[in-house]
Amino acid sequence: MTIPFEILLIEDNEGDVEMTRRAFRDIQPACNLSVVNDGAEALDFLNKQKNFDGAPTPSLMLLDLNMPRMGGLEFLENVKTDAALKVVPVVMFTSSQSPGDIRNCYDHHASAYVVKPFSGKEFTKALQDIVHFWTSLGQLPQVV
Repeated sequence: MTIPFEILLIEDNEGDVEMTRRAFRDIQPACNLSVVNDGAEALDFLNKQKNFDGAPTPSLMLLDLNMPRMGGLEFLENVKTDAALKVVPVVMFTSSQSPGDIRNCYDHHASAYVVKPFSGKEFTKALQDIVHFWTSLGQLPQVV
């Protein structure tokens, strides 16, 4: 039996959250998907604070760029300076195609930048490809 791959989705759009949940229902390898609504809530999740006392440490994070309270760039600034968390890959999964946004995310140490497709099938395929890369091709360090 393999341990499910832990993924943290940081997304404020309920439609995109639901599409992501649907995409992960049949994905292989099995993935546990945790969802938070912005960067501030994600930091609480990662630090196991407030309502996230027993939260799993993710193997991968999917991060939207534009969110209330704390957006993607500010989240990256925080998580990529934390010695324990900076090794967890953060894939930007966002609708912005702006070259400036793409550059800023990489400047803030995003692991990858993927523009969300509008089609449901392409959305699912993009997520499957991301998971396939990080579970089959990419090598991840152990996170404690």
